Amino acid sequence: MNVFITGAAGGLGRAMAVECGKRGYRLFLTDICEDGLRRAQTGLERQFGIPVTAKACDLTDSESVDVLLKTIDACKIRFDLLLNVAGVDFEGGFLSRDRERVVKIVTLNDAGTLRVTHAILERRKVGRPFTAVFVSSLALLFPMPLKATYAASKRFLLDFATALRQELKGQNANVLALCPAGMVTTDETAEAIWAQGFWGEATTNPLEIVARKTIDRALKGKGLYVPGVLNRALSAVGNVLPRTLAAEIVYWRWKHTQQKWLNETETG
Repeated sequence: MNVFITGAAGGLGRAMAVECGKRGYRLFLTDICEDGLRRAQTGLERQFGIPVTAKACDLTDSESVDVLLKTIDACKIRFDLLLNVAGVDFEGGFLSRDRERVVKIVTLNDAGTLRVTHAILERRKVGRPFTAVFVSSLALLFPMPLKATYAASKRFLLDFATALRQELKGQNANVLALCPAGMVTTDETAEAIWAQGFWGEATTNPLEIVARKTIDRALKGKGLYVPGVLNRALSAVGNVLPRTLAAEIVYWRWKHTQQKWLNETETG
C-alpha cells in the first residue's frame, strides 16, 4: 500500500507514519520542515525497513506544491491512502494576532489541504480501493471565540470531507474525518493542555492510539472518528446546544485558560 502523509515531520503526522511503517506500507512524506522530514525518513527506513520518499513542501504555495507533484510523477507513484494531517493554529483573539498569521490558518488548513487532496485523487491507483483522511478537530463543534479562525477552518474540513465522501462512494473510495480534542504534538500544545486543567487532561488522547484507530476505521469504510468517550459525549452536546449560547460558554472558559497559558509562555 502506498501512503501519502502531510505534516509528517512531527506530532500526529509522524505518529501516522510510524503506524503505517508498522504495517509495512510504502510512504511518501511531506512537511515544510525539511530537517525534521529527513530525520523522520531516516528513522522510519531504519526501524521498519520500508521504502520512504520525502519531499519538503509549503502547502500554502501552489508553486511549491507543483514541484512536489513533479517529484511524485517522476517516481511514478500511485496512492492507496492519503492522510491529510498538516495544519496550524495561533492562539489568541482575532485582533491580537498578526493579520497574515490569522490568514495562514485558513491558507494551510483548508486551501493547502484542498490542493493536496485534488492532486492525490488524480494520482490514486486505478481500479483499487482508495482512502482519504482529513484531520479536523473537536473545536469545530462550537463557534470558538479566541480560536475563531481555527475552529471555522476545521468545520470546513468536516463539511468538505462529508460531502466528498458522498461524491466518491461510487468510485471505490472512502473519506474519513478525524475530530480529536487535545493531543500532545509539541511543547506548546502540552502547555496549552496543562493550562486547561482537568478538562484539558480528560479530553487529551495519545497520538499513537489515535493514529492506529484512525487508520483502522478509515480502511473499514467509516466516515467519522471522535477519539475518547468524553469527547464523543461533548460532540453529542455540541449538536444540540444553541450556537450563540455555546459561543458564550466557550468564551468564558477560553478567556481565563488562554490568558493563563499565554502569560506563562511570555514569562517562561
